[in-house]
Amino acid sequence: MFFRRIDIALDQDAHARFLPLLIAFMVYLAILAVAGIMVLNHSIERWDKGISGTLTVQIPPPQDSAINSDATTSAVNDALRVLSNTPGVLNAEVLAEDETLELLRPWLGELAGQADLPLPRLIDVAIDRESGVDTQALSRQLSVSVPGASVDDHRVWLDRLVRLLKTVELIALGVVAVIGFVTIGTVIFTTRTGLALHSEAIQVLHLIGAHDNYIARQFAGRALWLGLKGGLVGLIFCVPTLLAIGYLAERMQIEAIPNISLGVPQMVAIIVLPLIVAGIAMVTARVTVLRTLARMP
Repeated sequence: MFFRRIDIALDQDAHARFLPLLIAFMVYLAILAVAGIMVLNHSIERWDKGISGTLTVQIPPPQDSAINSDATTSAVNDALRVLSNTPGVLNAEVLAEDETLELLRPWLGELAGQADLPLPRLIDVAIDRESGVDTQALSRQLSVSVPGASVDDHRVWLDRLVRLLKTVELIALGVVAVIGFVTIGTVIFTTRTGLALHSEAIQVLHLIGAHDNYIARQFAGRALWLGLKGGLVGLIFCVPTLLAIGYLAERMQIEAIPNISLGVPQMVAIIVLPLIVAGIAMVTARVTVLRTLARMP
């Protein structure tokens, strides 16, 4: 495509010089949007796998600090007894105090290590989602046996979070679609302008027997080359941006923020994206030339 004979001086067109810059900007935005979609999908899968089959039972600490810890131990045992008799509960494990402090450390910092900090006792409950555990009924049973006990069904807030992430994902897909349409429109405009500027040369080629496909291949090859140049520039600028975002997210040290790192399949998809954009530019230029020449007398 790049080394075939060129009979039209397309490389001298001043109007086409901005096309690689525009494609670079479009590829840059598209890669960021696609990377964001991949991170969101990975986060949804991770949270759904790790949380959807669990409940957390919270036993509040005694309001009176003078009460012996035996009361809390008794409350925990009562809660475990209720859980063991609940159909669909696979396992119930009481978290140690150190584990509870570790869960609070990202939010409380050094305050989480103070010995006089009143901490609830947490019970990590594994359930069978297919059995349909009635969390409201379980919460009522626990509140009767253990006053003040509460059940945290992670699926409730997880479903809300997933809906939010899906909305953000749809917005990102819309951004990618807009980028694609803008790129196609720009290539169409550039190609039609080139056809108008080189109309005399095209007529001469027709007179000596050149077919429309021959002319279309030259415009398509030029669009492919410009698309590859712009896509490579966009990819080069996008890589440090992604690394910077991942570095900042890691420095924040917030567990709720998803892992920004991308695996090999995601990196391959990002690398292939500029090639896809260049291919779209080539096909768009070819179709535009063929349709335009078909309408010429």
